[in-house]
Amino acid sequence: MMQIRNPQRLNFLLIGIAACAVAYAVASGPLRVNANETPSSPAQSQQSDSRSSSSLDFKIYRTQIEPVFLKMRQGNVRCYDCHSVMNTRLRLQPLTAGDSTWSEDQSRQNFEVVSKLVTPNEPMKSRLLLHPLAPEAGGDPTHTGGKFWASQNDPEWQMVAAWVGNSGSSATAQPHESKNGVDQASFESFRTNVEPIFLKERPGHARCYGCHSEGNRAFHIAKLSAGSAAWTEEQSRLNFQNALQLVTPGDPASSRLLMHPLAPESGGEAFHSGGRQFASQNDPDFLKVAEWVKGLNRSDASATTTKVRIYVTNSAGNTVDVIDPATNKTVQTIDGIELPHGVVFSPDGSRVYISNESESVLDVVDGNTGHILEKLPLGGHPNNLTITKDGKRVLVGIRESTGWLEVFDTASLKKTKSIPVSGPVHNVYVTPDGKYAVAGSIDTKNLTVVDLQTEQAVWNLSLGSGVRPMAFEANPDGSTKRIFAQLSGFNGFAVVDFAKHVEEQRIKLPDQPGGYGIAEGRTGTPSHGIGVTPDGKSLWVASTAANALFQYELPSLKLLGHVELPRVYPQGQKPSGSVPEWITFTPDGKVLYVSNSGDRSVSAVDTEKRQLVAIIPAGEVPKRINTMVVR
Repeated sequence: MMQIRNPQRLNFLLIGIAACAVAYAVASGPLRVNANETPSSPAQSQQSDSRSSSSLDFKIYRTQIEPVFLKMRQGNVRCYDCHSVMNTRLRLQPLTAGDSTWSEDQSRQNFEVVSKLVTPNEPMKSRLLLHPLAPEAGGDPTHTGGKFWASQNDPEWQMVAAWVGNSGSSATAQPHESKNGVDQASFESFRTNVEPIFLKERPGHARCYGCHSEGNRAFHIAKLSAGSAAWTEEQSRLNFQNALQLVTPGDPASSRLLMHPLAPESGGEAFHSGGRQFASQNDPDFLKVAEWVKGLNRSDASATTTKVRIYVTNSAGNTVDVIDPATNKTVQTIDGIELPHGVVFSPDGSRVYISNESESVLDVVDGNTGHILEKLPLGGHPNNLTITKDGKRVLVGIRESTGWLEVFDTASLKKTKSIPVSGPVHNVYVTPDGKYAVAGSIDTKNLTVVDLQTEQAVWNLSLGSGVRPMAFEANPDGSTKRIFAQLSGFNGFAVVDFAKHVEEQRIKLPDQPGGYGIAEGRTGTPSHGIGVTPDGKSLWVASTAANALFQYELPSLKLLGHVELPRVYPQGQKPSGSVPEWITFTPDGKVLYVSNSGDRSVSAVDTEKRQLVAIIPAGEVPKRINTMVVR
């Protein structure tokens, strides 16, 4: 029997189940792709079902497709909630009491059912894809569970379509290979030969797993599910990615994964808090890991040693979307943070820190799983936040009273200090050299510079208008040269000389393109979103009034050109702008990402060609956006 753990969902579930029951006669009828098709004979259907299940990839289904059925939808209802209790075409196995996912045997039963709703290599003839897709996007007329895919650009829809479309025998392994950028054989070798070593009990030693599955360590191993003796494939892939960051492909002697736990007298590092796991280089387990490292393809493995993700907080929702810039697809959604504001990361990517406006807390999130680890209470309502270059302190801007920065030690997760600044804080940044924090206030119209060594404010500057997003230009020695600050009511930006503590000029954006912002009610913030490319050669500025991005050369501040952003088409009204909010870049600066709060999307822009290359769906009112880079 299904257990409803949240009583508040009961009424909604009963309505949904009743609707499923009413639709049962329709749902259990013959599948029609369109009105002109005729139903196939039972024999033909059985042959088709057999071909479907044999050509579809089960591993990809289990790790990528099946979790979709357990994802919480609007109204706190999952596909599973109806499809595990009602006799519909998609009949999912009931979960075992206490389990949050299916066993492999249950997954195979689900796989057989799902395969019957798929036409291999033809997503647009597959009921699995058409039934929950909005009619205006090509889906079926109705789905009693709701149309949770608004378009074929939905990342979930595209993921399922890719699985269906790659169901030929030559393509079954490709999704994982392209997703991870590595040879599938390297992963299989890791999982078979290397990963079991981390669980091995050695006489007189704790297991590697005992320490490395806990805490914030350079090598993090996924936590085993309760009652499990081995990792799922998805967990193994996370372990694999983490292990790759500690190896030099083809060179065991230069790989920390091998040298750190090796006894010093045998050539290992001086100290390993986990002890001398390998007494010598002749240890059979040492040799297994060394053999795996020797077999790694250098180009493939190097592609994964830098992990890049674009995080965007959906400010009017309770989710944070995580985008893979290699594919421009959403690869993870962090749930359960209502009104998320700013987002920053630990240097190793193991933790994500998010300021939470709804609860006035700092959420600490696992960088791999997306699960909330801690909720740290704040002394007031937060806006944006930042993290020091060494990752040891997180500073949260408090937009209350006279304003202050709350400082948290990332090792202990304890608040260590409150730093007074001149005004309620909207944004806070760390300068390029890591020596200062700069807080901006809309209310008092000034910025405050804090010395991070003494944790005290050292100078203030009034800009005459509310201070909004800022970007920083560095000198050749890395010190801060100029601050570029956007202001309330001004379609442009102020230029501040950091050493002289003065505003040296104010640059207005071009009048054309223009005509946006009035209908959207954003005349108070005509220019929002600003960033300097990682190479320091250009400044990009977003404009709500222009619905565009403008590029300026640095250091001359010469206008180079612009990129127009997507438009929104309200019914019965003229098109409006997408209301750009924040800007971030890939580490090489080749692609810029801007959040479109009015369009529920993120735009990806080729910075060299000044061309829009992708529009990525996001949640409700996406705003703050940041790039996580783990090397």
